Amino acid sequence: MTSFDTSPQLFETSPGLNVWRALLALAVVFVMLTTTGWTALRTQRAATPLAASVGAWERGRIDGRRLPDARTAPARLARFFASLAEGQRAYLARRYPLAVGNMNGAPVELRYRANRLALGQARRAELERMRDSRLSPAGQREAGRRVHRLESLLTPGRHILAFDPDGSGRVAEVFGDLDRADRVSVVVPGVDTDLLTFQRSARRYAAPAGMAEALYAAERRASPSTRTAVIAWADYTAPSGLGMDAATAMRADAGAVRLNALVRALPGQAPVSLFCHSYGSVVCGRAARALPARVTDITVAGSPGMRAARASQLRTSARVWAMRDADDWIQDVPYLEVGGLGHGADPVSAAFGARVLSARGAEGHSGYFVPGTESLANFAEIGVGSYRSVACAHESGTCHAGLSAATSAGRA
Repeated sequence: MTSFDTSPQLFETSPGLNVWRALLALAVVFVMLTTTGWTALRTQRAATPLAASVGAWERGRIDGRRLPDARTAPARLARFFASLAEGQRAYLARRYPLAVGNMNGAPVELRYRANRLALGQARRAELERMRDSRLSPAGQREAGRRVHRLESLLTPGRHILAFDPDGSGRVAEVFGDLDRADRVSVVVPGVDTDLLTFQRSARRYAAPAGMAEALYAAERRASPSTRTAVIAWADYTAPSGLGMDAATAMRADAGAVRLNALVRALPGQAPVSLFCHSYGSVVCGRAARALPARVTDITVAGSPGMRAARASQLRTSARVWAMRDADDWIQDVPYLEVGGLGHGADPVSAAFGARVLSARGAEGHSGYFVPGTESLANFAEIGVGSYRSVACAHESGTCHAGLSAATSAGRA
């Protein structure tokens, strides 16, 4: 796959936008790629650990019964697990940890337990790779970094809802009690998101785990009586760097399928709000029309576009909110789509029709979830359903238009 720049985290942190400024010229490259291997990512690969676990599940039995298809409807899987004794559920988590840990419809607490086992298995595999003399020094160092990340995810008290060690890795983490939540928020991050970048020590709030943790704390401050849960959702294969993947919707389309599957499998009936940063807003835009009615809000920050000319074209009943900091370099992106390249109209433009929020204090492209910013405060008010409390980007308060008292209380 042709890449214009593979520098780590370029799309999220660099003002270098030559590729985007030359977007129309890239149509020529698009034509070239269609004849030279655009579908290279579809090459055959060996079975992944997750695929092997799912395959074993599908051959398995319990008390003489065949196990249900791992990809069947979440409601059917939920009924299956509900029919089992606690010991039987624990056995399945031990026997098929990756399958159960990623199974939409499995009980949340069982998924946490299964993923702890899967993380432990992955850690042992990476420790072996660290000592494998056949690996290059760079390969051994990468294995060491993965060991460090896996050990962090295994810290007691962390709730890992999904985990896949294959490739660059995918992970989702829950903050709060997902089973008992009155409202659920899902943070959908952008490019350069994988197992190693899921959390960071430096620039903590630019990583999915830090974003979700900050939002959870802000929601609790905004409404202490509201039981909230926040999911750091890095469970899709995001583009790496500012290459062709970041300029197209290919990764977003696959991510949208996974995002919809997550939302439809969430326990209970609590309203769900999506908070989509950078390329994550492309994912949310592609997912919008298929989202269930319990998704009440889609909020995008630092968006390169949602693959739509207007909010109404998203065909969602959810309220659509948008924000962009004045210093965010993403504003220099040409907001258009030509031949599959680019992501469409600017979500903060008046013509798009989103409710435009203040992002005061965000400081650039990756600062929207930093505590103390108006952007994070706005996210939190939306997350708890206190819509009339959000700060609009314009003094006219147009982002409040049409919000009734019932809507503000989260009842409509």
